[in-house]
Amino acid sequence: MATLYTQAESNTRKTFLLIFVFVIIMIALGQLFSYLLNDNIFLIFAVALAVVQSFASYWYSDKIVLAMSHAKEVSHQGNEELYHIVENLCIAAGLPTPKIYIINEAQPNAFATGRDKNHAVVVVTDGLLQKLNKTELEGVIAHELSHVGNRDILLGTAIVVLVGIIALLSNFFLRISFLGGGRRRSSKDSGQIGAILMVLGIVAAILAPIMAKLIQLAISRKREFLADADGALLTRYPEGLASALEKIAQDQNSLNVASNSTAHLYIANPFRGKENQNWITKLFSTHPPAEERIKILRQMSF
Repeated sequence: MATLYTQAESNTRKTFLLIFVFVIIMIALGQLFSYLLNDNIFLIFAVALAVVQSFASYWYSDKIVLAMSHAKEVSHQGNEELYHIVENLCIAAGLPTPKIYIINEAQPNAFATGRDKNHAVVVVTDGLLQKLNKTELEGVIAHELSHVGNRDILLGTAIVVLVGIIALLSNFFLRISFLGGGRRRSSKDSGQIGAILMVLGIVAAILAPIMAKLIQLAISRKREFLADADGALLTRYPEGLASALEKIAQDQNSLNVASNSTAHLYIANPFRGKENQNWITKLFSTHPPAEERIKILRQMSF
Protein backbone atom coordinates (compact mmCIF):
# COMPACT_ATOMS: atom_id res chain seq x y z
CA MET A 1 0.00 0.00 0.00
CA ALA A 2 1.30 3.45 -0.94
CA THR A 3 2.13 5.78 1.90
CA LEU A 4 2.03 9.58 1.91
CA TYR A 5 5.83 9.61 1.77
CA THR A 6 6.25 7.20 -1.16
CA GLN A 7 3.52 8.96 -3.15
CA ALA A 8 5.27 12.32 -2.76
CA GLU A 9 8.67 10.82 -3.66
CA SER A 10 7.23 9.09 -6.73
CA ASN A 11 5.59 12.26 -8.04
CA THR A 12 8.76 14.28 -7.45
CA ARG A 13 10.86 11.81 -9.44
CA LYS A 14 8.37 11.79 -12.30
CA THR A 15 8.26 15.59 -12.38
CA PHE A 16 12.04 15.92 -12.65
CA LEU A 17 12.09 13.21 -15.35
CA LEU A 18 9.58 15.22 -17.38
CA ILE A 19 11.62 18.41 -16.92
CA PHE A 20 14.74 16.53 -18.10
CA VAL A 21 12.90 15.41 -21.25
CA PHE A 22 11.74 19.01 -21.73
CA VAL A 23 15.30 20.36 -21.66
CA ILE A 24 16.57 17.63 -24.02
CA ILE A 25 13.88 18.53 -26.57
CA MET A 26 14.83 22.21 -26.35
CA ILE A 27 18.56 21.53 -26.80
CA ALA A 28 17.96 19.13 -29.70
CA LEU A 29 15.71 21.64 -31.46
CA GLY A 30 18.22 24.43 -30.99
CA GLN A 31 21.03 22.35 -32.46
CA LEU A 32 18.91 21.12 -35.38
CA PHE A 33 17.61 24.57 -36.32
CA SER A 34 21.06 26.13 -35.95
CA TYR A 35 22.55 23.52 -38.28
CA LEU A 36 19.82 23.82 -40.92
CA LEU A 37 19.81 27.62 -40.95
CA ASN A 38 23.53 28.03 -40.36
CA ASP A 39 22.71 31.09 -38.25
CA ASN A 40 22.35 31.44 -34.48
CA ILE A 41 21.07 35.02 -34.26
CA PHE A 42 17.40 34.08 -34.57
CA LEU A 43 17.70 31.39 -31.92
CA ILE A 44 19.43 33.77 -29.52
CA PHE A 45 16.68 36.33 -30.07
CA ALA A 46 13.95 33.73 -29.43
CA VAL A 47 15.56 32.56 -26.20
CA ALA A 48 16.08 36.14 -24.96
CA LEU A 49 12.49 37.11 -25.72
CA ALA A 50 11.07 34.04 -23.95
CA VAL A 51 13.21 34.65 -20.86
CA VAL A 52 12.28 38.36 -20.63
CA GLN A 53 8.59 37.60 -21.06
CA SER A 54 8.63 34.85 -18.41
CA PHE A 55 10.70 36.96 -15.99
CA ALA A 56 8.06 39.70 -16.16
CA SER A 57 5.25 37.21 -15.62
CA TYR A 58 7.08 35.75 -12.59
CA TRP A 59 7.17 39.12 -10.83
CA TYR A 60 3.71 40.36 -11.75
CA SER A 61 1.59 37.27 -12.50
CA ASP A 62 0.10 37.13 -8.98
CA LYS A 63 -1.27 40.68 -9.25
CA ILE A 64 -2.64 39.96 -12.72
CA VAL A 65 -4.32 36.71 -11.62
CA LEU A 66 -5.88 38.33 -8.53
CA ALA A 67 -7.27 41.15 -10.67
CA MET A 68 -8.62 38.71 -13.28
CA SER A 69 -10.28 36.65 -10.54
CA HIS A 70 -11.84 39.70 -8.82
CA ALA A 71 -10.39 38.39 -5.54
CA LYS A 72 -10.65 40.58 -2.45
CA GLU A 73 -8.21 40.42 0.48
CA VAL A 74 -9.68 39.36 3.80
CA SER A 75 -8.26 40.35 7.17
CA HIS A 76 -8.10 38.40 10.42
CA GLN A 77 -11.22 40.22 11.61
CA GLY A 78 -12.97 39.58 8.29
CA ASN A 79 -12.92 35.77 8.69
CA GLU A 80 -11.27 34.58 11.88
CA GLU A 81 -11.94 30.86 11.32
CA LEU A 82 -10.36 30.83 7.86
CA TYR A 83 -7.43 32.93 9.05
CA HIS A 84 -6.77 30.59 12.00
CA ILE A 85 -6.90 27.50 9.74
CA VAL A 86 -4.32 29.03 7.39
CA GLU A 87 -2.17 30.29 10.25
CA ASN A 88 -2.13 26.94 12.10
CA LEU A 89 -1.28 24.98 8.95
CA CYS A 90 1.50 27.43 8.12
CA ILE A 91 2.99 26.93 11.58
CA ALA A 92 2.90 23.15 11.06
CA ALA A 93 4.45 23.50 7.58
CA GLY A 94 7.08 26.03 8.67
CA LEU A 95 5.79 28.65 6.22
CA PRO A 96 5.06 32.36 6.67
CA THR A 97 1.34 33.11 6.78
CA PRO A 98 0.30 34.22 3.27
CA LYS A 99 -2.23 36.86 2.39
CA ILE A 100 -5.74 35.46 2.11
CA TYR A 101 -8.19 36.42 -0.64
CA ILE A 102 -11.81 35.46 -1.29
CA ILE A 103 -13.64 35.23 -4.63
CA ASN A 104 -17.37 35.90 -4.52
CA GLU A 105 -18.39 32.77 -6.47
CA ALA A 106 -20.65 29.84 -5.56
CA GLN A 107 -18.40 27.11 -6.95
CA PRO A 108 -16.13 25.62 -4.25
CA ASN A 109 -12.54 26.05 -5.44
CA ALA A 110 -9.18 27.51 -4.40
CA PHE A 111 -5.68 28.30 -5.63
CA ALA A 112 -2.34 29.67 -4.44
CA THR A 113 -0.12 32.16 -6.23
CA GLY A 114 2.86 34.43 -5.54
CA ARG A 115 6.50 34.23 -6.57
CA ASP A 116 7.79 32.57 -3.37
CA LYS A 117 6.79 31.59 0.17
CA ASN A 118 7.38 35.14 1.44
CA HIS A 119 5.07 36.62 -1.19
CA ALA A 120 2.43 33.89 -1.33
CA VAL A 121 -1.33 34.31 -1.61
CA VAL A 122 -4.05 31.76 -0.89
CA VAL A 123 -7.38 32.33 -2.62
CA VAL A 124 -10.66 30.57 -1.83
CA THR A 125 -14.19 31.03 -3.13
CA ASP A 126 -17.26 31.78 -1.04
CA GLY A 127 -18.64 28.44 -2.18
CA LEU A 128 -15.68 26.62 -0.63
CA LEU A 129 -16.25 28.29 2.74
CA GLN A 130 -19.98 27.60 2.67
CA LYS A 131 -19.99 23.99 1.44
CA LEU A 132 -17.00 22.39 3.17
CA ASN A 133 -16.65 21.48 6.82
CA LYS A 134 -13.56 22.35 8.82
CA THR A 135 -11.54 19.18 8.10
CA GLU A 136 -12.32 19.42 4.40
CA LEU A 137 -11.33 23.09 4.33
CA GLU A 138 -8.09 22.22 6.14
CA GLY A 139 -7.38 19.61 3.46
CA VAL A 140 -7.82 22.15 0.66
CA ILE A 141 -5.74 24.84 2.38
CA ALA A 142 -3.00 22.28 3.13
CA HIS A 143 -2.96 21.32 -0.55
CA GLU A 144 -2.49 24.95 -1.59
CA LEU A 145 0.20 25.56 1.03
CA SER A 146 2.00 22.50 -0.31
CA HIS A 147 2.15 24.21 -3.71
CA VAL A 148 3.79 27.16 -1.95
CA GLY A 149 6.21 24.99 0.04
CA ASN A 150 7.13 22.89 -3.01
CA ARG A 151 7.85 26.09 -4.98
CA ASP A 152 5.45 25.01 -7.71
CA ILE A 153 5.03 28.65 -8.73
CA LEU A 154 8.76 28.90 -9.46
CA LEU A 155 8.68 25.57 -11.28
CA GLY A 156 5.70 26.74 -13.31
CA THR A 157 7.59 29.88 -14.31
CA ALA A 158 10.60 27.82 -15.40
CA ILE A 159 8.33 25.60 -17.50
CA VAL A 160 6.77 28.67 -19.08
CA VAL A 161 10.28 29.76 -20.10
CA LEU A 162 10.97 26.38 -21.71
CA VAL A 163 7.61 26.25 -23.51
CA GLY A 164 8.11 29.82 -24.70
CA ILE A 165 11.58 29.09 -26.03
CA ILE A 166 10.44 25.98 -27.90
CA ALA A 167 7.42 27.74 -29.39
CA LEU A 168 9.49 30.73 -30.51
CA LEU A 169 12.27 28.57 -31.95
CA SER A 170 9.73 26.59 -33.94
CA ASN A 171 7.92 29.71 -35.11
CA PHE A 172 11.11 31.45 -36.25
CA PHE A 173 12.37 28.35 -38.03
CA LEU A 174 9.11 27.89 -39.96
CA ARG A 175 8.97 31.56 -40.93
CA ILE A 176 12.58 31.62 -42.08
CA SER A 177 12.25 28.32 -43.94
CA PHE A 178 9.16 29.36 -45.92
CA LEU A 179 10.23 32.98 -46.46
CA GLY A 180 13.70 32.02 -47.61
CA GLY A 181 15.62 33.81 -44.86
CA GLY A 182 18.75 32.66 -43.06
CA ARG A 183 22.01 31.36 -44.46
CA ARG A 184 21.73 27.93 -46.00
CA ARG A 185 24.42 25.27 -45.84
CA SER A 186 27.05 25.04 -48.55
CA SER A 187 26.44 22.94 -51.67
CA LYS A 188 28.15 19.89 -50.21
CA ASP A 189 25.57 19.85 -47.41
CA SER A 190 22.64 20.40 -49.74
CA GLY A 191 21.05 17.80 -51.96
CA GLN A 192 18.98 14.81 -50.95
CA ILE A 193 20.30 14.55 -47.39
CA GLY A 194 19.91 18.28 -46.89
CA ALA A 195 16.35 18.14 -48.20
CA ILE A 196 15.51 15.27 -45.86
CA LEU A 197 16.97 17.16 -42.90
CA MET A 198 14.98 20.26 -43.84
CA VAL A 199 11.74 18.24 -44.00
CA LEU A 200 12.58 16.69 -40.62
CA GLY A 201 13.25 20.17 -39.26
CA ILE A 202 9.87 21.42 -40.45
CA VAL A 203 8.10 18.39 -38.95
CA ALA A 204 9.99 18.93 -35.67
CA ALA A 205 9.07 22.62 -35.69
CA ILE A 206 5.36 21.72 -36.03
CA LEU A 207 5.32 18.91 -33.47
CA ALA A 208 7.71 20.36 -30.87
CA PRO A 209 5.33 23.04 -29.45
CA ILE A 210 2.59 20.39 -29.12
CA MET A 211 4.97 18.05 -27.31
CA ALA A 212 6.16 20.90 -25.10
CA LYS A 213 2.58 21.76 -24.14
CA LEU A 214 1.81 18.12 -23.36
CA ILE A 215 4.86 17.89 -21.09
CA GLN A 216 3.86 21.14 -19.38
CA LEU A 217 0.38 19.75 -18.70
CA ALA A 218 1.83 16.44 -17.51
CA ILE A 219 4.06 18.27 -15.03
CA SER A 220 1.05 20.29 -13.85
CA ARG A 221 -0.88 17.07 -13.19
CA LYS A 222 2.08 15.52 -11.34
CA ARG A 223 2.36 18.60 -9.13
CA GLU A 224 -1.32 18.24 -8.23
CA PHE A 225 -0.73 14.66 -7.11
CA LEU A 226 2.32 15.78 -5.12
CA ALA A 227 0.38 18.62 -3.45
CA ASP A 228 -2.38 16.14 -2.58
CA ALA A 229 0.14 13.85 -0.89
CA ASP A 230 1.97 16.66 0.90
CA GLY A 231 -1.29 18.31 1.94
CA ALA A 232 -2.56 15.06 3.41
CA LEU A 233 0.77 14.63 5.19
CA LEU A 234 0.44 18.11 6.67
CA THR A 235 -3.04 17.50 8.11
CA ARG A 236 -2.35 13.80 8.85
CA TYR A 237 -5.88 13.17 7.55
CA PRO A 238 -6.13 12.22 3.83
CA GLU A 239 -9.90 11.76 4.07
CA GLY A 240 -10.38 15.50 4.66
CA LEU A 241 -8.95 16.39 1.24
CA ALA A 242 -10.56 13.37 -0.44
CA SER A 243 -13.99 14.39 0.84
CA ALA A 244 -13.37 18.00 -0.20
CA LEU A 245 -12.42 16.96 -3.75
CA GLU A 246 -15.57 14.84 -3.90
CA LYS A 247 -17.77 17.80 -3.02
CA ILE A 248 -15.91 20.12 -5.40
CA ALA A 249 -16.26 17.66 -8.30
CA GLN A 250 -19.99 17.16 -7.66
CA ASP A 251 -20.79 20.86 -7.52
CA GLN A 252 -22.30 22.08 -10.80
CA ASN A 253 -21.92 25.83 -10.31
CA SER A 254 -19.81 27.58 -12.92
CA LEU A 255 -16.81 29.71 -11.97
CA ASN A 256 -17.36 32.86 -14.02
CA VAL A 257 -13.97 34.42 -13.26
CA ALA A 258 -12.00 31.39 -14.45
CA SER A 259 -10.33 31.42 -17.87
CA ASN A 260 -8.09 29.10 -19.87
CA SER A 261 -5.06 31.07 -18.68
CA THR A 262 -5.90 30.67 -14.97
CA ALA A 263 -7.69 27.29 -14.88
CA HIS A 264 -4.48 25.36 -14.08
CA LEU A 265 -4.06 27.29 -10.82
CA TYR A 266 -7.20 25.96 -9.15
CA ILE A 267 -7.28 22.84 -7.01
CA ALA A 268 -9.87 21.35 -9.40
CA ASN A 269 -10.96 22.03 -12.96
CA PRO A 270 -13.16 25.16 -12.71
CA PHE A 271 -15.03 24.33 -15.91
CA ARG A 272 -18.01 22.12 -15.21
CA GLY A 273 -18.95 19.24 -17.50
CA LYS A 274 -15.34 18.24 -18.23
CA GLU A 275 -14.88 15.78 -15.41
CA ASN A 276 -15.72 12.74 -17.57
CA GLN A 277 -13.05 12.72 -20.24
CA ASN A 278 -11.68 10.40 -22.89
CA TRP A 279 -7.96 9.70 -22.99
CA ILE A 280 -7.27 12.40 -25.58
CA THR A 281 -8.97 15.09 -23.49
CA LYS A 282 -7.13 13.89 -20.38
CA LEU A 283 -3.85 14.28 -22.26
CA PHE A 284 -4.53 17.99 -22.67
CA SER A 285 -5.99 18.48 -19.18
CA THR A 286 -4.33 20.62 -16.51
CA HIS A 287 -5.77 18.48 -13.69
CA PRO A 288 -5.84 14.75 -12.98
CA PRO A 289 -9.36 13.27 -12.84
CA ALA A 290 -10.94 13.95 -9.45
CA GLU A 291 -11.92 10.30 -8.98
CA GLU A 292 -8.28 9.23 -9.47
CA ARG A 293 -7.03 11.74 -6.90
CA ILE A 294 -9.71 10.67 -4.41
CA LYS A 295 -8.89 6.99 -4.91
CA ILE A 296 -5.17 7.58 -4.30
CA LEU A 297 -5.82 9.65 -1.18
CA ARG A 298 -8.08 6.97 0.30
CA GLN A 299 -5.47 4.29 -0.35
CA MET A 300 -2.77 6.20 1.49
CA SER A 301 -1.61 5.30 4.94
CA PHE A 302 0.94 6.63 7.42
